[in-house]
Amino acid sequence: MSANNLSRTVSRLAAVQALYQMEVSGATTADVLADFAAGKLPRPTEASFSETEGDLELFRILVEKAVDRQATYDRAIARHLSKGWRLERLDAVARAILRAGAAELEQRTDIPVAVVIDEYVEVAKAFFDGPEPGFVNATLDAAARDLRPAEQGA
Repeated sequence: MSANNLSRTVSRLAAVQALYQMEVSGATTADVLADFAAGKLPRPTEASFSETEGDLELFRILVEKAVDRQATYDRAIARHLSKGWRLERLDAVARAILRAGAAELEQRTDIPVAVVIDEYVEVAKAFFDGPEPGFVNATLDAAARDLRPAEQGA
């Protein structure tokens, strides 16, 4: 994996952690941006990750847009949940993964949909052993039709 790709991976994982932190503790966007810039957000423990600086610009976009456009992203996600399920019923980490993924799908059109989805499936695998990575895959794939209609042929 190239240093740039590794940096983006670190930023995605940190953005999910930051969004989770914001939801459960009430931290602000400014708080988590400062924590990331200072290297205070948890990093993956694998040696290749722990030495890698994150991509501050990607992190900032993911966190700020996930917060600013949360209602839009939540609608795009909720529309593709199984009948009877509401976004609020999902685990807070799963919500953070889906919101960060939705933000990246909409905001970073320079990164192919398949790459974005694969990255967030890998993030889900870091947190969950069960069916959640498959759920993240299916949900982001469906949400991509709303967030990148031209690219998805919708």
